[in-house]
Amino acid sequence: MSVIRRLNETTVNRIAAGEVIERPSSVVKELVENAIDAGATRIDIDVNGGGRESIVVADDGAGMDADDLSLSVERHATSKLPDDDLTDIETLGFRGEALPSIGAVSRMRIVTRRHEESSGLVISVEGGRVGASAPAARNPGTTVDVRDLFFATPARLKFLKSERAENAAVADVVKRLAMARHDIAMTLTFNARKSLVARSEPGDGTEGRLARLATVLGNDFRQNAVPVDSERDSIRITGFAGLPTFNRANSQGQFLFVNGRPVRDRLLLGAVKGAYQGVLAPQRYPVVALFIDLPAATVDVNVHPAKAEVRFRDNQQVRGLVVSAIHRAIEQHGRRTSTTVSRDALAAMRPGDTPFPGRLFDHARTTVTPQAAWRGPSGGSLPRAGSRPEGDNAADTHPPSTPEDIEPGPLGLARAQFHDTYVVAQTGDGIVIVDQHAAHERLVLERMKAEMAQEGVTRQVLLLPEVIELDEAAASRLAERRDELKQMGLVLEQFGPGAVVVREVPALLGEVDITGLIRDLADELAESDQAMALSAHIEHVCSTMACHGSVRAGRKLKVPEMNALLRDMEATPNSGQCNHGRPTFVELKLADIERLFGRR
Repeated sequence: MSVIRRLNETTVNRIAAGEVIERPSSVVKELVENAIDAGATRIDIDVNGGGRESIVVADDGAGMDADDLSLSVERHATSKLPDDDLTDIETLGFRGEALPSIGAVSRMRIVTRRHEESSGLVISVEGGRVGASAPAARNPGTTVDVRDLFFATPARLKFLKSERAENAAVADVVKRLAMARHDIAMTLTFNARKSLVARSEPGDGTEGRLARLATVLGNDFRQNAVPVDSERDSIRITGFAGLPTFNRANSQGQFLFVNGRPVRDRLLLGAVKGAYQGVLAPQRYPVVALFIDLPAATVDVNVHPAKAEVRFRDNQQVRGLVVSAIHRAIEQHGRRTSTTVSRDALAAMRPGDTPFPGRLFDHARTTVTPQAAWRGPSGGSLPRAGSRPEGDNAADTHPPSTPEDIEPGPLGLARAQFHDTYVVAQTGDGIVIVDQHAAHERLVLERMKAEMAQEGVTRQVLLLPEVIELDEAAASRLAERRDELKQMGLVLEQFGPGAVVVREVPALLGEVDITGLIRDLADELAESDQAMALSAHIEHVCSTMACHGSVRAGRKLKVPEMNALLRDMEATPNSGQCNHGRPTFVELKLADIERLFGRR
């Protein structure tokens, strides 16, 4: 007697459903994608009990006639592959598995009506058993009502998470699909309570898309995102990239779309990470929404049951375009810091308030006592209230300024320096507080990069070469990289088994602690990935060198130096954040300050 037998059709369908329908969010994804493919202009999603009790998706799409309705619940029946060509897929769905898979593990009811028909039709599927179709009343479009999900496969119910967690997964799916199609109105309801209301956005792709992204991600994204638009050959990348100082603690704020399909692709996520290298704080993740459009024949979407991953014919071309597009957008707008930096600063300054929960950086707090000196522009201390300036301090005291005499640039004019670290500038409608070391660090790095791109970094020959003692491994690592370091203006060579001798340094670093610089460079090379590309190593090394060659905290600056720093920041790309991704300045509007003191 044979031990191999054919499985019955119901069991086969339930096994297949396990690959397609993993949890309630999978049902929502498949049904909403079907509605989009059907040409819907409005889609309403209603979820109860975390999707276990019911999921209802209604649309105003094309609808189905009697023949299509019967075929729609059969496996591998689809209207989306007219020529059976899997190399040129232009729809979100194409396998013909969604509806039969859902019907195999639930009680499903489909009500549909074509626009040219006078009445609709209904069909039911329960645990894979298909009923007969019958007449039904409905406006043009389709409604899919899914009840008792996984009742036919009870074991799957044990693997579902809490109602809150399942609702969150559904919300994430709907938000991604809503971002992909700003021209389609969508609503999401949980247990009779609206969670998302996204109306159809008019206008061209840029304005309408940004409005939809603001609806889904919030106005903070609208205020702190810069447009991305780049094209090469037949590949175009559009969308918006968040400023480096507008970031999150995980990668959940990265939304990627390929030909309108939401994806979670490792290649693209790695490209986003590479684009923000050198401008993002450690262990932080940017917020981006990128839309990649390319010929359907050059991308394979049939590599994963959930269609969440794709394969490009030319991976490197796509990756390179993503990196360059984001990098260019950040450089053009990188002189800004995100509005959340100022908001967090104001929240931290309010007496009795808890620091803003979304604050991005945990800077060490400095306690300022009444005796702490506030440095004026000349380096002297400003007199106490009610006292009369004496000596040099009298000449250094500036009369109140008006907006008319502070028009040099967006960062205003320097008015003071406090704790020999921070520069205060007055703008036309507020104040700017600049971290002098962080700002100058970015300026030095950008100058080094510009010199390298042109004719190489100008080098300064040391009168007396400096020998730095290191362990043997560190000295060897530096010696192996001497050609790369020379491109950046640092000339060294190995000096015995455990030392290096430095003969030239970049001229723009000025006076620098060479021993500290070399030791830090050795540590950087030890920690960095040895497979890292040369350009990435150059960025790392340049950043370390710039940090050592920058104006240090604790150095007193004169008024011309402070103003020169502000003007250079206004003219330098990425000056809104230092080499480590921290903000270089905080801007406080006068209206915000007045609210802080109860004047508004």
